[in-house]
Amino acid sequence: MQNYSSKLTKFIPQTFFELLPEPEKKFIRDFAGQGQLTFQEFRQITEIARDMQMWGEESLSSWMPDLIKTALNRATKKEILQKVIQHHRDLQKAAKVYNGSELERPKKREKGRIALEQGDKNIFGMCPVASEKTVCCNLKTIDAVENCVFGCSYCTIQTFYHDKTVFDENLAAKLEKIALDPDRQYHIGTGQSSDSLVWGNKNGNLDALCTFARKNPNVLLEFKTKSDNIKYFLENDIPANIVCSWSLNPQVIIDNEEHFTASLEERLQAARAVADKGVKVSFHFHPIVWFDKWQEEYSRIVYRLLNMFIPSEILFISFGSVTFIKPVLKKIRKQGFPTRITQMEMVTDPHGKMTYPDEIKIKKFSTMYETFKSWHGKVFFYLCMEKADIWEKSLGFVYPDNDTFEKDFLKNSMAKIKRSEFLQNN
Repeated sequence: MQNYSSKLTKFIPQTFFELLPEPEKKFIRDFAGQGQLTFQEFRQITEIARDMQMWGEESLSSWMPDLIKTALNRATKKEILQKVIQHHRDLQKAAKVYNGSELERPKKREKGRIALEQGDKNIFGMCPVASEKTVCCNLKTIDAVENCVFGCSYCTIQTFYHDKTVFDENLAAKLEKIALDPDRQYHIGTGQSSDSLVWGNKNGNLDALCTFARKNPNVLLEFKTKSDNIKYFLENDIPANIVCSWSLNPQVIIDNEEHFTASLEERLQAARAVADKGVKVSFHFHPIVWFDKWQEEYSRIVYRLLNMFIPSEILFISFGSVTFIKPVLKKIRKQGFPTRITQMEMVTDPHGKMTYPDEIKIKKFSTMYETFKSWHGKVFFYLCMEKADIWEKSLGFVYPDNDTFEKDFLKNSMAKIKRSEFLQNN
C-alpha cells in the first residue's frame, strides 16, 4: 500500500483530481488504493468524476458505494470500472436535458487588459479550419482583434489567447497592404479571433474595415457576432459588400452555454434593424446542439426568421455542429464551469476533432434544411466543415471541390448585392 501511495502521488498532478470537491477526492483516493488503479484507470475515473460535476449529475461518491461494498480484487475492480465507464457513455449518448437556466453561470468574464499594440504579425490568412478533407468555403480571415469577452462554453478562442485583448494599432495600414487579385472575388470574415461587433468601433477598427471593403468591391466582408452592438451600422454609411451575420441558438442554449452574449431576441432584433438600414444579413446555426427539445426549439427560430425577413435581405444560412480540439476539452474541464456541452457522444472527424456521430449530424442538418424549404433557391444554404457524404445525405447535393463551392457562394452573394443596389438606384 505504501508503494502505491507513492505512485498515486505521481498520478495526481497529471489528472483533474485536485479540482474535484473534497468528498469526491477522498472517495476516489480510497477506491484507487483498494483497487490499485493503474495511471490510465485513475486518469479516466477522475475525468469522469469531473464531467459528472460539470454536468450536474450524481457524483461518483454517491453513486458508486453500492458497487464496492465487497472487497476489491482485480476482477471486481475491472467490473466496477466498466460499469462507471458505461454509465458515463450512456449519459453522453442520451440527448442532454436543459430544464431552463438551471446551470450556475460563471462569474462575468473580465475584459482583462485591453492593449493597443504595434507589431509585424500578419492579420490576413486562411480560415484556420480550412481543409481539403471537408467541403470548405475557402473563407479568408482578418484578425482585427484578438480575444473575446463572451464566455461560450464550446469556444476555441479560449485556448488561443490569455486575459489580454489586443487591438492592432497598425490595422488600417495592414489592411491597405493586403494584396488581392482584382479579377477574383473573396469572402473574408473578421470573427475568427474575436466577436466581430462586440467591441463596436473601438480604436477605429470598424472604420478601418469599412474603408477596406469600400476600396475592394470584389470582397464580401463578413462581421459575425453574438452581440447586438449595431450602433455603428445604423449611424454610418455602410459599403454594400458588407454582411452582418448572427450565430443563432435557442435561448435555453444561450442561457446555459453562451454566457454574456446577447439574447436570441436581441440578436434577431439587431439583425432586423441592420436589414432595415439596407445592410445584408446572414445567419449561422453553428453549433447546433443535440438536446431533448432540439427540433422544437430550432424550428421555432426558423419560423421567426421566415416571418421577420424576406429572402432578398439574406445572403446565406449555414449549419454546423459542436466540435472540439483536445486542448479545448482539457481547458473546459480545467475551468470546471457548469456545462452540458460536453455531454455528447464523441467521434473523430476528418481533422482529428471530436464531434457528433454522422447520423446525429445528418438528422440535425436535414431537419433544419427542410424547415427552411420555402427559402430553397432564394437563400444560399451550406454546411460548415463537413464531409461530402454528410452534405449529400443532409442537403441532397454537394460541391465537387472547395473552389467550386467558393465560386458559387460568392456568385450568389455578390449577385444579390448587385440586385439590391440596382433596385435602390432605380
